[in-house]
Amino acid sequence: MKTIPLGSTGLTVTKTAMGCLPVQRCDMDYGVKLIRAAYEGGIRYFDTANAYTDSEEKLGLALADVRDQVVISTKSQARDKAGVLAHIENSLKMLRTDHIDLFQFHNVPEMPDPNDPEGAYAGALEAKSRGWIDHIGVTTHRVGVAEACIESGLFETLQFPFSYISSERDLALAGKCKEKGMGYIAMKGLAGGLLQNPRACHAFMKGFDNVVPIWGIQKFEELEQWLAVAEEDPDMDEELAAFIKKERQELSGTFCRSCGYCMPCPVGIEIRNCARMNMLLRRSPWQQYMTPEWQEKMNRIEDCLGCRRCASRCPYQLDTPNLLKYMLKDYREFYETHKDQL
Repeated sequence: MKTIPLGSTGLTVTKTAMGCLPVQRCDMDYGVKLIRAAYEGGIRYFDTANAYTDSEEKLGLALADVRDQVVISTKSQARDKAGVLAHIENSLKMLRTDHIDLFQFHNVPEMPDPNDPEGAYAGALEAKSRGWIDHIGVTTHRVGVAEACIESGLFETLQFPFSYISSERDLALAGKCKEKGMGYIAMKGLAGGLLQNPRACHAFMKGFDNVVPIWGIQKFEELEQWLAVAEEDPDMDEELAAFIKKERQELSGTFCRSCGYCMPCPVGIEIRNCARMNMLLRRSPWQQYMTPEWQEKMNRIEDCLGCRRCASRCPYQLDTPNLLKYMLKDYREFYETHKDQL
């Protein structure tokens, strides 16, 4: 398994890493076995968060006896010192460890204030002085905030959405981090599940020697797929480059990344999936989205209050309410066209 340095932290991580948000959807036994299988397959970097329900607990159960052989990063959404310290203390307990290799401020809407004695950054510094954490990083979905965090010199790593359909401004963050000696952790390398060619995704990431993608893995077959691609280690060739070019033409621009920060919706609309339904219908077996349950989910868009809370929370400044209305219209047209095939 290929390894790379994580910026100037001194940590070495596998270029193929595991994002552990999805394992919260597995039952405990399955999740623990899945994480252990990832370790046995050669993965040595695991990323989780306090907010991912029991993900940290599963990591602790799976890796406690090999703790010194893996790098673990976790996160906190707390925005004050007391909250950060409480989250880190709980993470240590759940992860069954005495230290966290990399602590990250989770999805910050603005750069944490290093001068606030009761702020989140002060909490991380206190945790570091206690030996609870070794390094401090930040995650965000806002490119302007990411750029400010890089320039600040306050963080050792940045985690940001990064895939071959990212904008040029987003892609430039990798180079900016490299110049500053920051580690770059790529989340959403599959663009929320829209990208379905692991070889193309791997080859793209391989072109950035300082970027470590954390692939969200929920099933053994997904793990086996990524391990096989890592072993093959495909280079970018003309065929893959042409495939990526076509994908960028079809998918780049204004689309829902399924980050989920728009939710919850006050009337229960499942925004993160409904807002990208046209792509889901055309890029995966569409029948699974035509069940009575999915029709009910899509029809719920009609209950939208127009409160625009979802739009105000969107890191990508999408006009979410109007996007949802378009998706419902497209969904119904698709259904009418394909209903005879159900």
